[in-house]
Amino acid sequence: MLKKAFMKIPNNTNLILHSDQGWQYQMKQYQHLLKQKGIMQSMSRKGNCLDNAIIENFFGILKSELFYLKKYNSIIQLKEEIQDYIYYYNNQRIKSRLNKMSPIKYRAHYYQN
Repeated sequence: MLKKAFMKIPNNTNLILHSDQGWQYQMKQYQHLLKQKGIMQSMSRKGNCLDNAIIENFFGILKSELFYLKKYNSIIQLKEEIQDYIYYYNNQRIKSRLNKMSPIKYRAHYYQN
């Protein structure tokens, strides 16, 4: 999977790859591949479930607002709808915690001030 992703990602893009501390992510070969590609590795603190809380919350919302609501005819259809949902979530879905703005609008507003 990593090598397939590398075919789409240019070298030295200053990406950060975040993962848990699973054995595969701690392997020297894995770390070497990331370093060669210019990707910085970031791992959650051991035994701290709060490190993943934000993304776990997002996946819960995605499943309840998209995935559980219909049946999908193909993986391609599911992937397209997930991409559309992520665009919607970031650009159009308002959140009360973000002063009733979408994440993109909130960041733009925050960084202007």
